[in-house]
Amino acid sequence: MQQVKIFTRDEDEVHLLEEEVNEWIRKSGAKIISVTGNIAPQTEPLARKKKGGGKSAMKFPPSDVLLIVLYESTDRK
Repeated sequence: MQQVKIFTRDEDEVHLLEEEVNEWIRKSGAKIISVTGNIAPQTEPLARKKKGGGKSAMKFPPSDVLLIVLYESTDRK
């Protein structure tokens, strides 16, 4: 049976996302059909939007990373 597994992390934690996905694949024994991903940039911090505020020392918050894994379940429950 085909199923979907969704993983999310901040872009500054991509290495953790990779570890999490690879560990899940090893433990589940799932047959991966496809992996689709997306990165969604975050809104500018409010301090940067204010007029006449000068340069802000704030950096942009990390973007959200989304992975959607389509897999064939090995379970026949």
